[in-house]
Amino acid sequence: MPKVIVDPASLSLDQRYAIVHTRRKSRERFPEGCVTLVESESQAVEGADPDNHRYGAIVYGPSTSSEGLRLYYLVRWLG
Repeated sequence: MPKVIVDPASLSLDQRYAIVHTRRKSRERFPEGCVTLVESESQAVEGADPDNHRYGAIVYGPSTSSEGLRLYYLVRWLG
């Protein structure tokens, strides 16, 4: 699992529950288009569909990459 440095003073970055669409769970960061934010851990777990490569997670972000993409960083997988 990656070591995510959380900035407690940040007003725009935060840990959030999400459903992440990815074929490889070994990735550490995901473009904004692959992440659907949800309100709760239970929604993230219920919305997961491993057969279609959708997994519940806690992510941190969004952060802007050097290429100008908005990224979310994996904190941990749920369920």
